[in-house]
Amino acid sequence: MLNTHVGKKGMFAHRLSRVPVIRIRRVRIWAGLVLGIVILLVLQMLVPEWKVLPQFMGRLAPGAVLAIFLTALLCEYIDSSLGMGYGTTLTPLLLLAGFEPLQIVPCVLLSEFLTGITAGLMHHRDGNVDLLHNGQVRGTLILLSLLSIIGALTGVTLALHVPKFWLTAIIAIIILSVGITILVTIRRQLRYRRGHIIAVGAIAAFNKGLSGGGYGPLVTAGQVVSGVPSKHAIAITSLAEALTCIVGFTAYILIHGHIDLMLAAPLTLGAMLSVPMATLTVKFLPEYAVRSGVGVMTCLLGILTLIKVAL
Repeated sequence: MLNTHVGKKGMFAHRLSRVPVIRIRRVRIWAGLVLGIVILLVLQMLVPEWKVLPQFMGRLAPGAVLAIFLTALLCEYIDSSLGMGYGTTLTPLLLLAGFEPLQIVPCVLLSEFLTGITAGLMHHRDGNVDLLHNGQVRGTLILLSLLSIIGALTGVTLALHVPKFWLTAIIAIIILSVGITILVTIRRQLRYRRGHIIAVGAIAAFNKGLSGGGYGPLVTAGQVVSGVPSKHAIAITSLAEALTCIVGFTAYILIHGHIDLMLAAPLTLGAMLSVPMATLTVKFLPEYAVRSGVGVMTCLLGILTLIKVAL
């Protein structure tokens, strides 16, 4: 019995000793991939006749591809770490860069579908959430996913027919209010409320299909206010948002016909490469820190959205 006990302790200690090694290995692989892509794009800028970019991205200059790649990398890192910020931040930036909404939104939806699935699975793998055995997690995910289908289809259908000023203003106020609520109740253990999740899930999915953004702040912060632990909320949001995005992307193809995928590759590549670092960040942050980050980021995005509406 003693040998068995010692053997189990030795195995446990061996596993613990491997954690930093695995973490360092992941960081090194990630840094190598990002650096390699940046070098290739810089070489393409310096040597234009050397064709690195795919043919369908030929209309984008190498410098533009590099900027979009790095912006998507940063925005998705924040999104997968705090459950918000990718579409909400990236869509207005691309609009300011001169791209059209129908060039931006479908590509943002496609990239977020792929990264959402990846982020959800990576959060599960890193122990931030248990998708297999936690009934509350599964129930919340199923509920948000069903709302996503209805909301995204409605949003895409009305995308060209609804005045967005008041909708954006109302959603901005809701986002800011939820963020303030999180910060005010930062040290309280909130009770799980399914009704709150239904309300914010329906509004967020509709806004996602309409504008390509605004889903994460409402759903992540709404879950936290409804009693879901912050790390669980971030992982659930990633997976539920993925379903919202693929429904919205499919609806754009069916309703609007031809979709310009010029932005899809740099957006998706940058976003996907951020996920392993984001889930690792969440793993080693305490729950209080994650919840504080969600609250602050939600308030910030709500304020920025209100400023955008005012301007």
